[in-house]
Amino acid sequence: MAGMDEHNWAGNVTYGAARRHAPTGVDELQRVVAGASRVRVLGSRHSFNDIADTDGDLVSLAALPLRFELDPDPAAPTVTVSGGTRYGELAVALHAAGYALGNLASLPHISVAGACATATHGSGVTNANLAAAQRGVELVTADGERRTVTRADADFPALAVGLGAFGAVIAVTLAVERTYNVRQVVHEHLPLAEALAHFDEIMAGAYSVSLFTTWRTDAIDQVWCKLRDDEEVPERFGARRAVRALHPVASLSAEPCTVQLAVPGPWHERLPHFRLDFTPSSGDELQSELFVDAVHGPDALRTLAGLADVLRPVVQVSEVRTVAADDLWLSPCCGRDSVAFHFTWVPSWEAVEPVLRRLEAALAPFGARPHWGKLSTMDAATLHARYPRLADAAQAMRRFDPHGCFRNAFLDRVLAV
Repeated sequence: MAGMDEHNWAGNVTYGAARRHAPTGVDELQRVVAGASRVRVLGSRHSFNDIADTDGDLVSLAALPLRFELDPDPAAPTVTVSGGTRYGELAVALHAAGYALGNLASLPHISVAGACATATHGSGVTNANLAAAQRGVELVTADGERRTVTRADADFPALAVGLGAFGAVIAVTLAVERTYNVRQVVHEHLPLAEALAHFDEIMAGAYSVSLFTTWRTDAIDQVWCKLRDDEEVPERFGARRAVRALHPVASLSAEPCTVQLAVPGPWHERLPHFRLDFTPSSGDELQSELFVDAVHGPDALRTLAGLADVLRPVVQVSEVRTVAADDLWLSPCCGRDSVAFHFTWVPSWEAVEPVLRRLEAALAPFGARPHWGKLSTMDAATLHARYPRLADAAQAMRRFDPHGCFRNAFLDRVLAV
């Protein structure tokens, strides 16, 4: 289809699809999938590797009819939305109805189905990744049939973070709660020694906490604390409270960022770092992210600080967050509370690759797991060792898609089964 984007958001991946489709109805999507030998579904294009690419048919679900079906059951309220819905759009409608999600990622621009498929996440010691909020998934399978899988089904732990391998997700049911307010406070120049000595306390000091560093000094550049309801501003541990709004990259304008300076506002206008009505940056960057068991968080941060001279030339900014454990087989946080180390790199794979290899080797003793939608050099053997249920998830993929309709080069490479 003419007009569909040929590149991912960062511009480092050119999609190689022979045909492109943007169906306007589920029945049309079913025909496309049933008639394809190879097909992949394109979300908001915010992956930095070839996970969404295919040499067959590439399908965007953005033109499908929007769904917003709220079930206000007091015991377990949920909302069902179309898979191509962006979180920012869902949040506005949900808040207007008096409800909220418990967690959001840094960007509200990403699609619900795509974020869940790659275990994208926000931050907080009690906040699991976005996929963990799923209560049901409706998809079009390789034979063109519609199928719904819920948490009660045996395949759900595999499918919930499915890497796009189970089918085209047309709707997702998410757990919700009553709406709430959040205040955002930023502290600057947290001494690295204090961050290491009080790491767990700092990361648990607010509903959501992010540490930003450029590895250019012996300090964490910024600490973003998102405070829910009546939470108190946390201890600063030698940092100073910011008196102006900041961008995570201090040299950039804070205009695209969500409101800071402790001004209360709706959850969806504070939990992301960036506002829906702004493009957060030009996309002129690459990204990687590695997750370690939370018990190793301080040691992993200390290890990375020891690589500061190596990281500094190729890192624009790094973010450190906590993510609660879940039971989803391909989640980087499966079975363990985790600390996530995110790297926004300069847009040069030639410069980044050797540094990333060294970084992954340095974090190997901590069992680091990569984010599925970002850049990594880990081979299939390493991934199988780091994700103990990867082989089980691959078997579930084959049950749903025995002829490999939704397989692609990325899945062949990381599954190697």
